[in-house]
Amino acid sequence: MSARIVYQGEPGAFSDLACQEHFPNHESWACASFAQAFERVREGAAEIAMIPVENTVAGRVSDIYHLLPSGGLFITAERYQPIHHQLLGLKGATLSGIRVARSHPMALGQVRESLARLGIDSEADVDTAAAARKVAERGDSSVAAVASVKAAETYGLEILAADIEDSGSNTTRFIVLEREARIPDVNSGPCVSSFVFRLRSVPSALYKALGGFASNGLNLTKLESYMVGGGFKAAQFYCDVEGHPDSEAMRHALDELRFFTEEVRHLGSYPADPVRLGQA
Repeated sequence: MSARIVYQGEPGAFSDLACQEHFPNHESWACASFAQAFERVREGAAEIAMIPVENTVAGRVSDIYHLLPSGGLFITAERYQPIHHQLLGLKGATLSGIRVARSHPMALGQVRESLARLGIDSEADVDTAAAARKVAERGDSSVAAVASVKAAETYGLEILAADIEDSGSNTTRFIVLEREARIPDVNSGPCVSSFVFRLRSVPSALYKALGGFASNGLNLTKLESYMVGGGFKAAQFYCDVEGHPDSEAMRHALDELRFFTEEVRHLGSYPADPVRLGQA
């Protein structure tokens, strides 16, 4: 049996497309939620998970930053996936006859201008592929879905308008998660390291904690904060840093970070995607 890769959503979702494009030798397995995808990898039912974390137009996928610290998995790779949205309708439907387009709220946010230009209203659904499936099942030629080319193939729909994303640079960053860390050799090339940390309760703690990255010439490319513990006093931070944990610069930076934090958790170090490096 081939190795399994899990994703959140239904068959035909953009995550399904990313799985098949980047891991064509794996069997894609749909999960109802991100938590279920984490669980299937953690328990060994699947080898890896492909999870979206941010989009250049719609921003971050916030649920993931709450799952990563306690999910029991490690980030082993990153993949950048261009996102091309299609307006999908029933066979025989016409663009002029479409009144409503359904899709996930993040997808609708990425085609807002195009839908307005076409005079089409939008309605939120749980998933891009789920919206496409429902269009196929319900048989209403005035309702369309905003989804992928793969969704059109999966559910037998026609593309009424192609590539309707408002931004030509619309891209989603995915991370690949596994049960075991796969840290590359320190001399293997550009690397990204991901951490979560909680600050000590001292004045200017965040400024001081992050100072080590600046003084050691390390590029901190992402910093996300979110509340923990059910209140508004304790904040946890997620960060991506361009650097290897075994490099001298990173070791010094992490020593300084640990001095001003209650906890630092390493979520993984992995090769930088060519898109990040401007090579693709």
